[in-house]
Amino acid sequence: MPNFPDLQSHLELMAQTFLDLQTQLGLMTLPLLLCSAITLTIVLERLVQLFIFTRVGPHRIGKLLSQHQPSNDAELTLLAQNLGKEQVLMSRGVAMLIQHRHFTKLLREDAAGMWLQQKRQQLRAGLKLLALIGVLSPLLGLLGTVIGLIDMFKAVAASSGAVTPNDLADGLGIAMHTTAAGLLVALPAIAASQLLGLWADKVINKLEHALNFCNLWLEGLQLEGKANPVRQDIEAVNSSTKEQSHSPISNNRGSAA
Repeated sequence: MPNFPDLQSHLELMAQTFLDLQTQLGLMTLPLLLCSAITLTIVLERLVQLFIFTRVGPHRIGKLLSQHQPSNDAELTLLAQNLGKEQVLMSRGVAMLIQHRHFTKLLREDAAGMWLQQKRQQLRAGLKLLALIGVLSPLLGLLGTVIGLIDMFKAVAASSGAVTPNDLADGLGIAMHTTAAGLLVALPAIAASQLLGLWADKVINKLEHALNFCNLWLEGLQLEGKANPVRQDIEAVNSSTKEQSHSPISNNRGSAA
């Protein structure tokens, strides 16, 4: 059974903490707390999503594809089913291409481009809101500082006694708290927005490379490992061209002798 006295004490402590913050931050307490809570939620959610979606690299996909033949339809069907069940984006993208292996290469490239665009939006979800919080939080802090200064000068004007420098210092210190709080919220929000955006772009580049690799693999091109027939044909043409280019020189030397 829940311990209600402990719950009540925790609620009282939270209420007292909120009152202390409101005393220091004034009217901007709730907006700044809301911005900080949204920032923390988005950052944690993005970190979890990126960790789940990106824990498999392109090397594992390349090694997995090298164990199969693109002409074996039964193996490819089973491989697509197994990869499609995984949470990793790279595995799902490769499974999508394998499932569309009977279409032309151009259609598979269009499908991969649309899939990448969708995943780019998914990986960058919430980052614009973080950037917006990073812009608004200092302005909220500055607004709280201005309101605090206005209240301080009103109190000074209403007082009948002598105003000491300590009174002004206390009022200015309380007014500056909101600016400091706004900057403390804005700096992590802006840094997280930029860093998570760079991370998302890096993931998208890896996904694009893996999908291009899989698309060429479905066409029968082996970019790693064994030499493919296309490369062997190119090397044969180059060698024959070199032989033809050297033959007149040798004939000329023979005739000159």
